[in-house]
Amino acid sequence: MSASQPSRARRLRLTRLALAGVLLVPVIEIVVIVAVGQWIGGWPTFLLLVATSLLGAWLIRREGGRAWRALEQAVRSGRMPAREIADGIVVLVGGSLLLLPGFVTDVLGLLLVLPFTRPVARSLLAAVISRRLLAQTERFTGPTVAGGPTGPGWEQPTTPRGPARSSSSDEVVEGEIIDDED
Repeated sequence: MSASQPSRARRLRLTRLALAGVLLVPVIEIVVIVAVGQWIGGWPTFLLLVATSLLGAWLIRREGGRAWRALEQAVRSGRMPAREIADGIVVLVGGSLLLLPGFVTDVLGLLLVLPFTRPVARSLLAAVISRRLLAQTERFTGPTVAGGPTGPGWEQPTTPRGPARSSSSDEVVEGEIIDDED
């Protein structure tokens, strides 16, 4: 099996999962909206959907602004704004879910946008990103070689300061260091 086959299988699995989500979420939303409509009536259900969208828009503006100000402050103070960037991503996804009509997406979006539930979403996001980075790193690193060359002339005596130069070699390699950053 080549190195690209697990990656291809992973992409195919993610594509199938995304397709299932795109097809199932609207069906689930319709079932929930109809159930709520039968329970409390059509107009109250409609008004509740509008109210949750308005609440979502207000929360996006409020929490998105907080995330943006925290990001600016982190950059101004000279530290890496990893947490603030993750907060911004989580608020953006949660806000998008809040703007979609439906109760299930509203609950999920609310869980992502609220400040006291956001750390859980942020840690899940960090786990997903680190897992993806590790998978990419493994894909680009080649096989490792254990040991080194063997045979006469390859033995290196060690000293307390590390490997010593071979006594049989009088060769000196001269070179020039070129700094490309200038």
